[in-house]
Parts: sequence; structure tokens; C-alpha cells
Amino acid sequence: MPGLHLGRFDIDATVPMGHPLCGGWIKPATLVDDPLKLRGVIIQGNDAPIVLAAIDWTGICNNAYFQIRDAIASAAHTTPDRVSLHSVHQHNAPFCEPYANTLLKKYNASGQTYDEVYFANLIKRTSEAVRAASNDGRPVDQVGLGQGRVSQVASARRVVGPDGKILYSRTSSTTDPKARAAAEGVIDPQLKSVTFASGGKTLARLYFYATHPMSYYGDGRVSSDFVGLARAQRDKDEPGVLHVYFTGCAGNVTAGKYNDGSHENRPVLVGRMHQGMVEADKAGDSSLETIQSIGWKTLAHRFQANEDFDYDKLEATVADSKNTTTMRHRNAMFCGWLKRLQSPSPILLGRLDINKGSVITLPAETFVEYQLGAQELRPGGFVACAAYGDGGPWYIPLARSFGEGGYEPGVSLVSKQSEPRYRKAIADLLANRG
Repeated sequence: MPGLHLGRFDIDATVPMGHPLCGGWIKPATLVDDPLKLRGVIIQGNDAPIVLAAIDWTGICNNAYFQIRDAIASAAHTTPDRVSLHSVHQHNAPFCEPYANTLLKKYNASGQTYDEVYFANLIKRTSEAVRAASNDGRPVDQVGLGQGRVSQVASARRVVGPDGKILYSRTSSTTDPKARAAAEGVIDPQLKSVTFASGGKTLARLYFYATHPMSYYGDGRVSSDFVGLARAQRDKDEPGVLHVYFTGCAGNVTAGKYNDGSHENRPVLVGRMHQGMVEADKAGDSSLETIQSIGWKTLAHRFQANEDFDYDKLEATVADSKNTTTMRHRNAMFCGWLKRLQSPSPILLGRLDINKGSVITLPAETFVEYQLGAQELRPGGFVACAAYGDGGPWYIPLARSFGEGGYEPGVSLVSKQSEPRYRKAIADLLANRG
């Protein structure tokens, strides 16, 4: 495909000491174990540029998402609908919701979900880096699509008992031996990679894998955790190549079966992830082919609000200083989503087509069954999924999840009736491949 160029950017998104982590309800940043990154690629061809990027943050919601997405679009000389930014979802990292900050200030709460001054500075630095990358695009003419199996990392978070209710909830670190002994459950064990190359020389690799990316957190130690450390190992393996990691549909997937939260186990998970990345890249390199076509498609989707949430009650929880920080901050973020639903701003689903492969981009903490369902629509094809885009909805469970109980549906901001419409939207997104 003549005239195709690839811009690459790599920005330090590490927060200063004292910055809130995970929305402000865990210990704030006290030291940095390893840096947080915002990395991405700009695909420049005959049409307007396409940007795919990932940041080592818990999530970016609603207007905060629009702010940074729109700034990236302007710097890349494209339109906002052609920019897809995703959070990797580590928890010793920021979780941003601007309306929540407004409410917390209004009711004299002691903290915020994130530091707005720092975020504005990050947007400025990101714009500068994207603009420079846009002006320094490298010719690219080959793509490799590969996958590698990751063993003993991902496991189902929700273990359902014989009564149809949640029996165990395997959080990112799980110590209960019975919970860890339960079956691995429904996961996607395949890590997918997309390699961009020029004349056989690798320029960038994008990785896609579905699991919560935490081994331990809540101690104030800022870290990209085991997925970021595996990515950093690939940086060492291949100097000069940009490695970008995207978390797939991992709302109900953690490492809990294989992780007890001990510090010694983090390097073990790093090794397993790194092995999967190497295997996927080898498969991609062996299938390198000339780029014949690239396309981008978006689909606007509107979720309805969770029927159990009432704005006035949520705000009253934020207003009551007797409530815990966690309750006040979470409910403030919930209010932000309900306000968002009154606006004309939909969720955008995206699809990048490269030759016969596709990458679909989805919001928030989508459950893994949606990813598996998307892949089933292209039997034998290559469909990679990046979730944790626009973080406003929080969890996007299955319809049956609400009856099973557990944490995730209890804090899901979408209607209990969302599954059929969301599945149809994903099917429509994947339809009519040109």
C-alpha cells in the first residue's frame, strides 16, 4: 500500500508523589517502582490518520476521556472518531472522572479522583509528542498478525456455585485455597500481536490480552505491574521497536487462581506474559505480508443507566462526610456517568482492518464473553480486542451476571438489559467487511 507511514509516540505518564491512585480510595503515590507509559501509533495513509494508544492508568472517564482524545486528534491532524485511547487498568495508577471531582469539591471532601493540573500538563505533553510523531512518520509496508498462548495467568474472576450464585470472587490476588483450586473458567488464553514493519525491519508491535493486570496494589507503589514489566522486557529484547500493550475484555478475568499477591509472584507472571508475547511475535514475523489495505470504522452506541441507581441518592452519599472515602468517590463517579447520559455524547466502538485481520476497540470493563463472541463471528479469522477505552460505564457484564450477584454487577453503571443490544452493536461493527 504505497504512501503508508507510521508515527510512534512514547510518553511518561508517571504521576507525582501524593497523586491519588485508583480514583482516590487507595493509598496515594508514595514511590515509583517502575514508570507508567502512554504509548501509541499513528497510521497515516490516503485517509485521515488513525491513532491507537494505551496508557498505564486505571481508567479515563467521560469528559476527561474526551479532553485527551480530542487533543490527540488535533495533534495528529485527524478527527476524534479516528482516535482510540485505552487504559491498561493497573490500579496503582490514576482513575479520572471530572464531574466526580466537581462533586467532591462541592461537598468539601478531602481528596479528588485525580489531579486536574497534572492531567492538563499530561495532555499538553501528549499533544507535543503526538505532533512530533505525526511529522516523523516512518514508511511502513508490512504487517504480521500472530498469537501466542499465555499459560497460568488469566482465570475467571467469578466462580458460580451450584445455586447459580457467586461462590467465590477471585480478585487479582487470591489467598483462599478453595477459590484458587476452582476451575480456571472462561477466559481467552491467546495473546494477539500486530507487528508493523518496513522492509522486514520491525517498527512497532501491539499486544492484546484479556486479564486484570495487577499482581498486588494499594501500597502506594506506582507500577505498570506484570503486563507493563513484560512489555519493558520486550523493549530490552528489541531496542528501537515500540511495544504497546492493550488490555482486552477483562472485566471478569483476573490472575487470582495463579496469584496469591506475594511480591515474589510478580516476576513469575511477568515471565509468563513475556513468553506469550515472544510466541505471538514469532508467529507474526513468520506471516509478515505486504499491507494491501487499511480501514477504520466506528459505531456509536448508547447504554442505558443501571436501573438501581438514582442520581439524588448517589449525590447524597457523596455529600455525607460520615461515609467512607471509597463510598464518596465511587458514588461521585457514578453521578458523572448519569450526567453523561444526559449529553449527546455516545460511546464509540471502533474497528481497525489491516489486510484480513481486525482490531476492535471497546469501552470500559467489558466481560470476556463479548470478546469471545466477537471472535466467533469471524471463525478462523484474526480478531484482536482492546477494551478499557472510554471508562464511563465501569463494568459491562452479561445479563445473567446481575442475578448471580457479586461485586461487578453491583457497580456496573449500565442497564441489566444491555447485553443483547451490546452484542448486536459488536456484530454490526464487525459486519460488512470491505
